[in-house]
Amino acid sequence: MSLRNYIDKIKPNFEEGGKLHAFRSVFEGFETFLYVPNDTAKSGVNIHDSFDSKRMMIMVVIALVPALLFGMYNVGYQHYALAGVDGTFWNMFWFGFLAVLPRLIVSYVVGLTIEFIVAQWKHEEIQEGFLVSGFIIPLIVPATTPLWILAIAVAFSVIFAKEIFGGTGMNFLNVALITRAFIFFAYPSVITGETVWVVDHAICGLGADIDGMTAATALGTAATTAAAPAFSMDMVWGLIPGSVGETSVIAIALGALLLLYTGIASWKTMLSVFVGGILMALVYNQWGPDNAMAQMPWYEHICLGGFCFGAVFMATDPVTSARTEVGKWIYGLLIGMMAITIRVMNPGYPEGMMLAILLMNCFAPLIDYCVVQRNVNKRVKRMINK
Repeated sequence: MSLRNYIDKIKPNFEEGGKLHAFRSVFEGFETFLYVPNDTAKSGVNIHDSFDSKRMMIMVVIALVPALLFGMYNVGYQHYALAGVDGTFWNMFWFGFLAVLPRLIVSYVVGLTIEFIVAQWKHEEIQEGFLVSGFIIPLIVPATTPLWILAIAVAFSVIFAKEIFGGTGMNFLNVALITRAFIFFAYPSVITGETVWVVDHAICGLGADIDGMTAATALGTAATTAAAPAFSMDMVWGLIPGSVGETSVIAIALGALLLLYTGIASWKTMLSVFVGGILMALVYNQWGPDNAMAQMPWYEHICLGGFCFGAVFMATDPVTSARTEVGKWIYGLLIGMMAITIRVMNPGYPEGMMLAILLMNCFAPLIDYCVVQRNVNKRVKRMINK
């Protein structure tokens, strides 16, 4: 109650006529982050509960925590394992924590600063959408990504993929994926190759200070060799090189269970992505080209790269995905099929999930339009036949 009383006490300073009125958006964003607004509707019939959009976003962030924590451990694990140095669980976790935390901070500082500036300029409330995007961005890039490149990519995505279209709820492309795509096409050496997946220097005296440490991802190996990687449980646990939050199927599954239990994510979209990916992998196993990607078993396709992470946390984004019930099935199926197709048919893009989701983001409105129009036409025909 003391915090609530203090906020109420200083609130007049941020209201119209107050000496800090210029920072009203910042204050309202902070207040509504801590407490559910007690504003009431002034007209019409409305039903309100305490689970507003900020609470929904926070629940998604909580669902992402297992992937973040395991990713931090895996960053340290990969360093110690490839350096040939023994380390305890906490040595590895702390090493990864110090490597990943700066990228999480940069993501939030840059993105939220831009949102604060835009909100002040437009005299609007600060939107909550970047709570999730800012958390996802460090999880879908290598832990070695330079901070200045990450800052430029975040700024680009927030401005050109979100704010320019009107802010939260108006963007048609996934902001986090645009950040990764910007890095992928503008600075490809930062996110591809064998030198970017392992932190190869000591952090604050931790680990071994070894330069030139390299490790290829399983998908990268399959794209450049004639043989698919042998399956191992490390692919499920996540003890393999890769982006920070994308390696552990177990950690991602924990987040998926929370999202499905709370009803935040659509099970139809999530399931259909996996169905589409499995079906397309089986098709290429039988009739695909003679390359390692085509012959890779479906369960390896699902476990490797960003397939699981994309299906759970990005394909289900309620803003950029299909919203009709039938459209969710179509949207998810096409993402899964397109991701595997990109992997198989273009070895230059072994991680097909990013491009598949961004492509289907563009077609989501068309899918919904076709579904709605089909329903309208069926109703018209029923009326005519009566």
